[in-house]
Amino acid sequence: MSICSKVEPMFSLPTRIYWEDTDAGGVVYHASYLRFLERARTEWLRDLGISQQALKEQQDVVLVVREMRIDFLKPARLDDVLAVSVRLSERRAASFVVAQQIFRGEDCLLRAEARIACLQASQFRPCALPEGLLPDPSPGESR
Repeated sequence: MSICSKVEPMFSLPTRIYWEDTDAGGVVYHASYLRFLERARTEWLRDLGISQQALKEQQDVVLVVREMRIDFLKPARLDDVLAVSVRLSERRAASFVVAQQIFRGEDCLLRAEARIACLQASQFRPCALPEGLLPDPSPGESR
């Protein structure tokens, strides 16, 4: 995983921390970060014009997390406003990788990398990403 940096192009989703996201001490519970990351990936896809429901219904395709690495750097706390970013870093025939980060202002709290696999929904077996589904990865990144 690369170091935290606000490198363009990237999609960013603002997120506020509520009691339901925290432990008894008011610090974000580690599993809550997975929800934040998933929501940002989903909104990134929507921003690209990709409806996951339409993919399933019209092309029998689902996108699933195959692998994820997370580096927890600093805690988020109750009432913090975070920016959860997504950047496409690699695209293969049947999967892609996104680099994600969570910032509070200029402080990087978390960095993550997720490999998303493309599956045929009816068989739950790997299949090729639909043609033209995703843009090219950012310059200087893997393809």
